[in-house]
Amino acid sequence: MNTDIRTVCDSNLCTGCKACENVCRKNAVEVIDNLDSYSAVIDSSKCVDCGLCSKACPNISPVELHKPFYWAQGWTEPDIRKNSSSGGAASELIRTFIEMGGYVASCLFENGDIRFVLTNDLERAKKFAGSKYVKSNPGNIYNEVNECLKKGEKVLFIGLPCQSAALLNICKDNKNLYTADLICHGTPSKKILDSYLKDKGIDINSIKDLKFRDNNSFGLIVDGRRLAPKKAPDNYIWAFLKCSDYTENCYHCRYATSERVSDITLGDAWGQLSDTDEDGVSLILCQTDKGRYLYGRAMMYSTDVDVVKAKNSNPQLNYPTGKPAEREVLMSKLKEGGSLDAAVKKAYPKQNLKRAVKTILIKMSIIKDN
Repeated sequence: MNTDIRTVCDSNLCTGCKACENVCRKNAVEVIDNLDSYSAVIDSSKCVDCGLCSKACPNISPVELHKPFYWAQGWTEPDIRKNSSSGGAASELIRTFIEMGGYVASCLFENGDIRFVLTNDLERAKKFAGSKYVKSNPGNIYNEVNECLKKGEKVLFIGLPCQSAALLNICKDNKNLYTADLICHGTPSKKILDSYLKDKGIDINSIKDLKFRDNNSFGLIVDGRRLAPKKAPDNYIWAFLKCSDYTENCYHCRYATSERVSDITLGDAWGQLSDTDEDGVSLILCQTDKGRYLYGRAMMYSTDVDVVKAKNSNPQLNYPTGKPAEREVLMSKLKEGGSLDAAVKKAYPKQNLKRAVKTILIKMSIIKDN
């Protein structure tokens, strides 16, 4: 990138939260997706140096973090749990909050986009269920939430820690704002997902339903069809699990720590019941009284957590994801216009060959895929 270009935060370390775009009254900021990184670029011809973008940015203006005082693992009733990635804690909090008369802001897959919406419609909110292993599009969500709060409404925001931090920077009167952040490993540019599906002959805009995992089984599921065997997942998910395709900021995340930005933190109870329960189990951390109150209202079956195991099994409760040595090879291939399949093959030749052989054995029914 041209060093003369002016950016809100350090070039290539933007989280992609788009809070700066939301608050700029002159439309002087544009978040640029460079595939391997994001940059919030300022148009100096429009900028009036008001400083609002810097005040909103979770990199420049980090918010106060809170130590969890309550840890639990749990799951909700079967109908909600079966459509969730783990124990259904997020879906149950959403149901509870809307039935309490509030609005929920989170992301869903719709019309080819992973985007945030604000709603108090319980049926529409069911589309929030499931993990999305890709950079989501916040759109104008921070302004929408802020306007809703100004009207005296209660809002629950569920997003990544950087997105929650951005919202808290913008919504100064937040007594009616409840926030839940997700334990985040990192996220890739949506350009990678779009390109990967296109290479498979799938137009993302034609998809009705897109899932990234089915409980404890990882893999892209497009309109009910799994793109690869469970034991040899597709290259999109495999690269994600290898932490090789995240944007640069994710490897430097200031919010990957046991002290959290939100009222509640949600994740998978790895190292706990999730390791033996095929339906998935949620990990729940409460940092504030608001968070504990909301979780107490939810219909969850809860049990104790071994905190040391929870932290060790969710490393992002301790530190950011480490950048793999293979990432440079993978990203270079992608930026040259190569396919993700070709990039994975070049970056991980031996492992890619083993997975190809396993896929063949599964298709021949020599290995069972369950």
